[in-house]
Amino acid sequence: MSEVIKQTVIFKAAPHEVYDALMDSDRHSAFTNSEAQISRAVGGEYSAYDGYISGKNLKLVPNQKIVQTWRAVDWPEGYFSVVTFLFTPVPEGTRLDFTHADLLDGTLEEFTQGWIDNYWEPLKVFLEI
Repeated sequence: MSEVIKQTVIFKAAPHEVYDALMDSDRHSAFTNSEAQISRAVGGEYSAYDGYISGKNLKLVPNQKIVQTWRAVDWPEGYFSVVTFLFTPVPEGTRLDFTHADLLDGTLEEFTQGWIDNYWEPLKVFLEI
């Protein structure tokens, strides 16, 4: 239970636009094409992908950093991993440095590709419209 995903993605959008797309329920729902309910408060809860993932906000620094607990609905009861999103302005827009730590053993490959297919690629399209 110690596997870690590290990914870096460049978005052609300002940090506040990327942050807002991840933290606003309506915008998140729009780019994922699924239901999302997201609290913007530290300690607040969120769910995305029609309830498949859920967790709690541990640290929020608007336009700079998001740290959340994260779990898939089919994981063992009470088990949470931790996701961290760091936003850095770059000439192209925003560099997102992403870490997903404490994954369940055997899920590294699935979720490594899942973040690309279900988040980074649709978010790029959404932000560049």
